[in-house]
Amino acid sequence: MMSLPAYHSNPPPRSAGYDNRFIFHLEMIHGRPECALECDNYSVRRAATVLECMSTASLVKQMYTRKGYLTEGTTPLPRHDNAITLNAHDAHQIMATLTIRFDSHDTGLFADALYVKEIDRFRATGRKVCELTKLAVDPRYGSKELMASLFQLAYIYAHFIHGVSDTCIEVNPRHVGFYKRMLGFQEIGEVRTCPRVNAPAVLLHIEADYMSSQIAEHSGKGHGYGSREKSLYPYFLNCSAEEWINRALNAKANGTHQSRHERSAVTRLAIALS
Repeated sequence: MMSLPAYHSNPPPRSAGYDNRFIFHLEMIHGRPECALECDNYSVRRAATVLECMSTASLVKQMYTRKGYLTEGTTPLPRHDNAITLNAHDAHQIMATLTIRFDSHDTGLFADALYVKEIDRFRATGRKVCELTKLAVDPRYGSKELMASLFQLAYIYAHFIHGVSDTCIEVNPRHVGFYKRMLGFQEIGEVRTCPRVNAPAVLLHIEADYMSSQIAEHSGKGHGYGSREKSLYPYFLNCSAEEWINRALNAKANGTHQSRHERSAVTRLAIALS
């Protein structure tokens, strides 16, 4: 049985009419924001331990094998600044996972192998690019709610914390419709064979500003509130993440005269979501 740590921040008081199923967590650890979304049934947060990385790789390998993809590239990697792996999990298993890989001069992106010209168009205008990779979802848990939580935390890390303006993802042509309908991705690269998984791939792209506008318009309207929007955005949570992250970062920047003990302390925030 797998035992995964949970967050222990105390949420603020809630009114009787508050929807208390979700909490957005923000912790400043050694000056870096660490975020999580938590509800009664699962949590979504950054993979932090060797056990979590191994369990994540196992889920990716299992899901890729079912689809007939190569799995040599699913070996867990040590944590590093160039990538963030997010997991949706309960106390017993990883339910879904997604990795954000940030562009760099040293390593670039996996998608450069097939689509470097397409991605270079963004780099040439000073845009900051990331890619989403190794998405795997246990089909027993693939609800819109869980998928929205996973993609929203990826959006928070990429856009708010790392300043990404554009996100790319290589997907099988069979899945293009899902990403267009559910999130608003657009196709910018033609079908080619991805050697990492030995399967056809298409390059999709979305701007962070577009996601921001969709979240502002539709978030919080899922969960039985009668929204006619069919995407994942009604299941996103209006958690004011940018405000809270900026507040925490400003507090860190203005704390230069704090004691050594105070500077090393973890700043914890928990925001109940309506």
